[in-house]
Amino acid sequence: MGFTSYVKKTQLTQHTKMGHRHGILNGLDEKLEYSKNKPAFLHPSNRWTSVLTVKENNRAQHQSWSLWTLGSVRKIKILCFLFGLMVTVLIMASYILTREQKGLYLTASPYHLAVESHPAQLPLNLSFTTDYTVVREVVRSIVSKVEFSQRKVPDLREVREKEPDIFSAIPHKYLPHLKNPCWYEEFFGNITADPYGKNLYALYSKRFQAIYDYLCRAFPAHLHQHAGRLYRLRCLPFFYIIGQPKCGTTDLYDRLRLHPEVHFTTMKEPHWWTRKRFGIIRLSNGFHKPYPLNDYLDLFDQAANQIRDHLTSNSSKSHKKVNIIIGEASASTMWDNNAWVHFYDNGTDVEPPFLVQDFIHAVQPDARFIVMLRDPVERLYSDYLYFGMANKSVEDFHERVSESLHLFEGCLAERSIRSCIYNTTLNNLMPVRLQVGLYVIYLLDWLSVFSREQILILRLEDHAANRKITMRRVFEFLQLGPLTLQKEADITKSPASNTRRPANRNLGPMLSITNEILQSFYEPFNQRLAQVLRDPAFLWT
Repeated sequence: MGFTSYVKKTQLTQHTKMGHRHGILNGLDEKLEYSKNKPAFLHPSNRWTSVLTVKENNRAQHQSWSLWTLGSVRKIKILCFLFGLMVTVLIMASYILTREQKGLYLTASPYHLAVESHPAQLPLNLSFTTDYTVVREVVRSIVSKVEFSQRKVPDLREVREKEPDIFSAIPHKYLPHLKNPCWYEEFFGNITADPYGKNLYALYSKRFQAIYDYLCRAFPAHLHQHAGRLYRLRCLPFFYIIGQPKCGTTDLYDRLRLHPEVHFTTMKEPHWWTRKRFGIIRLSNGFHKPYPLNDYLDLFDQAANQIRDHLTSNSSKSHKKVNIIIGEASASTMWDNNAWVHFYDNGTDVEPPFLVQDFIHAVQPDARFIVMLRDPVERLYSDYLYFGMANKSVEDFHERVSESLHLFEGCLAERSIRSCIYNTTLNNLMPVRLQVGLYVIYLLDWLSVFSREQILILRLEDHAANRKITMRRVFEFLQLGPLTLQKEADITKSPASNTRRPANRNLGPMLSITNEILQSFYEPFNQRLAQVLRDPAFLWT
């Protein structure tokens, strides 16, 4: 069975089961959504290829019946045969042309590889895998291929040349007497016009319209006059909460917001570095207009106004430092580099030549980052339960895990671990996001450009057990001022945010066999993570 045939069969099966797909995109409410009518995946060329669905096939049959009377059975059969032949020829031609021009992202079929290893055991339909022996063998095959390679870090000059607009707008030095990185940018627009009227975040996010209306009214009062010119205060975040999804980042964000010295963007997850700057909004809608850097910087204006108010209230002779800092909390920042195949080179390399952290480091070499992790097995199950889909069950979760493992094994047959976790096609084909739990791969790549002291690694399990200790670690890491006992209690004793919904809790834990398989899969990665962090707690044993 060829790769194209396997992909088509896999996607049709997933759609029939009303499964959810996790891709590189979030909706406007920053939650991943699955398009039930037309799932799609990224093709090696810079085009969006729609996948045939069961609904579309039914529609095609209905239309063909409408051309003939019910008595014309023979004509209908001939027409269907010719139509099927034409589709087959087109698929084969597309496959051959695509292979010649770009090369396949997954050069071997996972089904084909598994059949060679287990010809008598492997079920025909991988999405309904119930032979646990086969799945265990797939995991053993994956684990045997695990090697931790170092990435090639691009030269700073290359990074700057790749995104010149970013580096031409952001200065190399920031204002003194401010803890947060900020600078004055000359304002050339009409002071009476709406400065946020064309901001794409404002246009596509109605929930924040009231905030933008307030910022619009406050805009003239926060302009700075100097030598007959007008300037606006621009800021970047002092720190980023970069991951991982379903690991307690929302709870950490909600608690940090209560600290008087901490401000955040007008929305929790801008996803600018990973998605919006490429014009990625929703997978099924293809690419949109890229969000400009200025639109991203506008998200910090509310906090920038607070900083400017403190700055102007201080005497020019006292030079008192303003300690307000700004945070940005997009849980995709640590791991999501799926857009690289469309925007960096021609996508023929097996690994992305540039990662998100390369650009952030080039702009902010002194930035700080907070990462919240949890047992990757539980993270994956929580991920599955959280995102909207029908007919969720522990059996369905097991089938999705099994199919994803087969796909991952197929990639590893010819490629490295790093190549596979950054493989856009593979990431969009897997029914569950196995790759997000491979924490150590992403962490090592971040440590290739940032120092260990700039990244705080927390465990959700520790945070849930004693929030006061973890929040004190965060406050110390961000060099925040002391709090009163009452304020600290307000921050640490509030109920947890974004917990599992009651309907999902009713499903209970995953199957024990699923847990066993996933524990085996993640074990070598957890071991390496514990070594890097010198903390056995990250073994999650």
